[in-house]
Amino acid sequence: MMKKFLLIVCGSFVGTTIALMVFLLTSIVFSIAMMSMSSMGKSSTSVQKNSILYLDLSGEITEREGGGEMSMLDMMQGSTTSSTGLNTLLSAINKAKTDKKIEGIYIKCEGSSAAPATRFELRKALKDFKKSGKWIYAYGNEGIDQGDYYLASVADSIFINPVGAVDVHGMASAIPYFKKVLDKVGVEMQVIRVGTFKSAVEPYMLEDISEANRLQTEHYLGSIWHNMRDSMAADRKIDIAKFDQMTDSMLVTMEPDSLVKNKIIDGVCYPNEMEARLKALTKLDKDDDLRFVNPADYATDIEEAASGDHIAVLYAEGEIVQTAEGGPMSSSGIVGEDMVEQIKKLQDDDKVKGLVLRVNSPGGSAFASEQIWKALEDFKATGKPFAVSMSDYAASGGYYISSGAQRVFAEPTTITGSIGIFGMIPCYEELAENKVGIHMAVVKTNENSDFGIMTKRMTPSQQNAMQQMINRGYDLFTKRCAQGRHVTQDSIKQIAEGRVWDGMTALKIGLVDELGDLQAAINWVSQKAGMKKDVKTQNYPALSTDWRAMLNQMMASQYELKLQGEMGMLYQWHKELQKIGRRDHILCLMPQTELY
Repeated sequence: MMKKFLLIVCGSFVGTTIALMVFLLTSIVFSIAMMSMSSMGKSSTSVQKNSILYLDLSGEITEREGGGEMSMLDMMQGSTTSSTGLNTLLSAINKAKTDKKIEGIYIKCEGSSAAPATRFELRKALKDFKKSGKWIYAYGNEGIDQGDYYLASVADSIFINPVGAVDVHGMASAIPYFKKVLDKVGVEMQVIRVGTFKSAVEPYMLEDISEANRLQTEHYLGSIWHNMRDSMAADRKIDIAKFDQMTDSMLVTMEPDSLVKNKIIDGVCYPNEMEARLKALTKLDKDDDLRFVNPADYATDIEEAASGDHIAVLYAEGEIVQTAEGGPMSSSGIVGEDMVEQIKKLQDDDKVKGLVLRVNSPGGSAFASEQIWKALEDFKATGKPFAVSMSDYAASGGYYISSGAQRVFAEPTTITGSIGIFGMIPCYEELAENKVGIHMAVVKTNENSDFGIMTKRMTPSQQNAMQQMINRGYDLFTKRCAQGRHVTQDSIKQIAEGRVWDGMTALKIGLVDELGDLQAAINWVSQKAGMKKDVKTQNYPALSTDWRAMLNQMMASQYELKLQGEMGMLYQWHKELQKIGRRDHILCLMPQTELY
């Protein structure tokens, strides 16, 4: 018995020691890699003559480049595709425009992931690049999907593999409805809302889309698609009616020869033949290697700290929550208390002469949205100019925090509005009592002492009280929007009701001031701040360089990747159902929609 005990103790000791050694070794390697990449990031990439800026459209295009640390995470996780920041791509394209060593841009279409507004900004930068007289070529090996084709259509020439295809099919929205599965497991969602179009609660109370939601979705989808379709048809010199006809007839099934004949592409070739074309364009011998320049290596200064006076660009990306779940190392999205603290620091920093809030958010916590709005009002009170630049989404709570800006910029394909509020409290009474067999006995001192116990349905009086609270929240939301837009509250309510709008329509109805990108917002703020020459910007919040946080993130990512691989298409639904009990009960959140 003693021998067995000693073996167990020794085994445990050895196991613990090995685990500690592995952790320490990983930490040391990680730290060395971080220091190495930090020093590398400060040096500029050497570009040879006859080089090509290489845009690899194979991963996710995010708002902001994560820097070397994220590349390290991708590498340690064995990821074959990594995300690229829109700011990195835009900076590289703009820099290459005047770089005499860069001959042109090569777009490799591999199925990138990005929302329409992100692609719109990138496409606009590519069109501006062409004004320099330099060329752009695009190639799809297995084929080119619609998102990548929207970008590739700017190119002077588009090529695909002889057995490749081009998939342009229009846009669709897919919204998962969870009521049936919730009924099966015995969970009832108690919903209180304001706004006919406030459809974020629909998946939990209906089995199919409402007519109001269908109407608003058809409107903004149609507007976004017409903008994309018109741009692609114009740059390919194809009549819009003919482009529509090809789109409706399943363009993906068209033979490559027909694609060339109908001007969808310019030719077909294998990868090695495409390389030969690029070598000819850059005047290289057939035995020479192509001189590709990676945007992440080329645009090395986008996250460097600005010295002296500057414009602050504050990124607000993701769902809005008040506090980080599981502590700061596991936080994601817009954490209200952190955002408020960051705004206060910018307000007190004499070197910050103005602020651009870059919003890419579907909303979230109503409480956190109000706190961020107040912090931004305090910033404005200093006299420093403040503008908002809307990205893919600035809806519901995302619009709440944008509404007080002195100037609001959006892209035509931005999704915004959704001015509405709702409460959603799950009730697990059926699950506990009849599915699992757990009875909750409640003893209370007052009439509503049991309010908030999730195994008890709300009483009519409690529902009425909640409705009054939601009504007050909606009134406050519309009041904030009216103050910020300098219009009456009644006029805001006419376009509110939770309705989602595209950027083009939002301009017409007064929700935004101007169609323009992040740089347009920076230019406006710098002009208002009296900064006319050598305007410097600095991105906030600072990117994390804490290796412990990154190690924690890597471990969490590994778990999520494993889960995603096992669950496939069910993964996103699983994540959405997970949020039910974690979110605030009162929300300014747009409906969950996946665009195709």
